[in-house]
Amino acid sequence: MAKPTELRAAEVDDSRYRLLVDAITDYAIYMLDADGLVTSWNPGAERFKGYEAGEIIGQHFSVFYTEEERAAGVPREALATAAREGRFEREGWRVRKDGSHFWAHVIIDPIRDPSGALVGYAKVTRDLTERKAAEQTLRRSEEQFRLLVQSVTDYAIYMLDPEGHVTSWNSGAERIKGYKADEVIGRHFSSFYTEEDREIGLPRSGLGAAKEHGRWETEGWRVRKDGSRFWAHVVIDAIYDDLGGIVGFAKVTRDITERMETQRALDETREALFQAQKLEAVGQLTGGVAHDFNNLLMAVQGSIELAKKRAVNDPKLMGYLENAMEGARRGAVLTQRMLAFARKQELHVEAVDLHSLVRGMQPFIQRSIGPTIRVSIRVPSNLPRVRTDPSQLEAALLNLAVNARDAMPEGGALIISARKVRISRAAEAPLKPGEYVCVSVVDTGVGMDEETLAKATDPFFTTKGVGKGTGLGLSMVHGLATQSGGAMRIESTLGGGTSIDLWLPAAKASGPASRQSALDVGVAPNSPPLTILAVDDDPLVLANTAALAEDLGHTVVVASSAQDALTLLPDHQGLDLVITDQAMPDMTGVQLAAEIHSLRPGLPVIIATGFAELSSEAAAGLPRLSKPFSQGALALAINSAVAK
Repeated sequence: MAKPTELRAAEVDDSRYRLLVDAITDYAIYMLDADGLVTSWNPGAERFKGYEAGEIIGQHFSVFYTEEERAAGVPREALATAAREGRFEREGWRVRKDGSHFWAHVIIDPIRDPSGALVGYAKVTRDLTERKAAEQTLRRSEEQFRLLVQSVTDYAIYMLDPEGHVTSWNSGAERIKGYKADEVIGRHFSSFYTEEDREIGLPRSGLGAAKEHGRWETEGWRVRKDGSRFWAHVVIDAIYDDLGGIVGFAKVTRDITERMETQRALDETREALFQAQKLEAVGQLTGGVAHDFNNLLMAVQGSIELAKKRAVNDPKLMGYLENAMEGARRGAVLTQRMLAFARKQELHVEAVDLHSLVRGMQPFIQRSIGPTIRVSIRVPSNLPRVRTDPSQLEAALLNLAVNARDAMPEGGALIISARKVRISRAAEAPLKPGEYVCVSVVDTGVGMDEETLAKATDPFFTTKGVGKGTGLGLSMVHGLATQSGGAMRIESTLGGGTSIDLWLPAAKASGPASRQSALDVGVAPNSPPLTILAVDDDPLVLANTAALAEDLGHTVVVASSAQDALTLLPDHQGLDLVITDQAMPDMTGVQLAAEIHSLRPGLPVIIATGFAELSSEAAAGLPRLSKPFSQGALALAINSAVAK
C-alpha cells in the first residue's frame, strides 16, 4: 500500500503534466479509451477542432474523420495499427466542429497498464493546413514552370548534373537537337558538340567557366542527332545549393542559324554596296583625270605633228619626234582604258562581224603571246553581228590574250570561241532579255584563287610585277562590255585556268563601218580655206586646235568660253564652221550649238569631247570629234561637217 507521501507526490506529478498539456495550444493532445472514446481534451484540441471539452468527451474520435474515411474504416484501422505496432502516424484531412476541413499530422500511441493490458490511447494532432497549402502552391508553381519549360519550342532548355550529364529535356531541345528525352537523358552533353570542339576540350572548359564565374555564354556550331550542324547561342548557368556547392547546370541553347545567315547576307550586301560606291567614286575620279589628261595629250600630240612637218630634213630629230608621238599614243590608249573603266569612253558603236574581226587578229595575237602557247579560234561564221566599238573590242581581246600569256609562263593553250545565246528572262542579271553573242577567252594557266578573283576587275589591281601592268586591263574590258549593253564574267580556280566570258548584244542590222582610229588617220585631202571659230576653256587645247587648223590652211578665230564665242559671233559674219569643246563651265558645247543655230541657222558645229559625256539625244545631228585627235582626224571632221 502506497504511503501518503508517495500518493501526494504522484498527485503533484499528475498536476504538473496536466498543466503542461493544457498550456500547449499548437497541438491537440487528448486521450482515448480502449474503444476510441475521448476521455480528455486540451486547449490545443479545442482550438484546432472547435469542440469544448464538455461537448466532445465521451464521443468517439471518428467524428474528426471525413465521411469517406469513416465509411472505409480508417479510424478503426488507425487504433488497430497503434495497438499492433505500438504507433500510428499519418497525414490527412480532418473535420472541425463547423464542418470545415484541415490538414492534420496525427500520432496515436497505445497506453498500457503495468501488466501490459491496453487501457487507451494518447493522440496528438497538429494542424498543417498552412504548410499543406504552401506545398500545394509550390507544387503548382513547379508544375506551371515545368509546363512553361516544356511548352518552349524555340529554345532547348535542359539540366545537367555536376559532371555534365543530361538530367532533363524539354520539347524545344527535342525539336532543335532531334533527340527524344529517353534517348538523351543520362548522356554527356559533349555529344552535341562538333568533333573539333571536343578535341580541344570546349565542353569541359565551358563547364569550368560556368563553375568559376557562375555563367558561360558563347556561340558556335553544334550537332543534331542526324549529324547536321546548326549555329547556336548557348548559355550555361551554375546551380548552387544552400551551402554554395554546385549541384548542376541549367543550359539554354537557341538555334540562330537563320539569323546568322541573314546577318551574313546583310554584311555581304553592305560590302557590295560599299564596293559599288567605292568603284563609282574611283570611276568619277578616273573619268575626270582622264578627261584632263586627254586635253594634255591634245597639246602634246598636236605640237609633235606640227614639229614633224618642219623636221623632215633632220632624221635624228624626226626619230625623237616619232618616239614622242608613240608616247602620246600610249598615253591615249591608257586614257581610253581609264575611261572604259569609268564607262565614259567615247564608243563608236557599230555592227561588228565577230568572225572576221577575230580571224583577222589571229596572227597578231599569236605573235603577241609567243610560240609556246597554242591559239585556237572557234568563232562560227554564221554568228549575228554584235553592237560594240570594233577598235575597243580588238584592244579588249588582245588584252585578255596577253593576260593569258602571263598566266602560262611554261606554255599552254588559249581558246577564243563564241556562241549565240538568247536570254528570255532577266535571269542572267544584269543582262536584259534578248539576243547575245558570248565571246569566251579560255586559258590553261595558273588560274586565280578566290581572293584574287574577287579583286580582278578592281582598278589598278594587278598580279604582275612593277612596271609590267597598269591594272586597268580587265577594268577596261568590263567597261566596254557594260557600255555596249552586255556584261563580263570571270571563272577561275587556282591551278585550273581561267575563263572570261564577254557578253555582247546582237545587232539587229549590219552594215559597213569605218574602222579607222582617230589616232591613226592620215591627213585627208584638204577642203577649201575656211574661217573657223574654235572654242575651248583649256588654253593649251585651244592653241593646239587653232594651230592644227591653221596648218591645214584655214583661218581660225579663238574663244576661251561659250560666252566669248557668242560675243564674237556678230563680228564674224563670214564664219564657215564652229569647233567647240563639250565640257565647259556655265554652258556646254551642245548648249552653245543650240544658241548658235538660233542666231545663225545652218552654221555647222562640231563637238569635241574627251569622253561619253554627251547623250545621244542631246547631241543628235551634231558631228563629234574625239579627243585626243590628230590633224588627220580634224581634217576629216571639217570636211564632213561642211559637206553636209
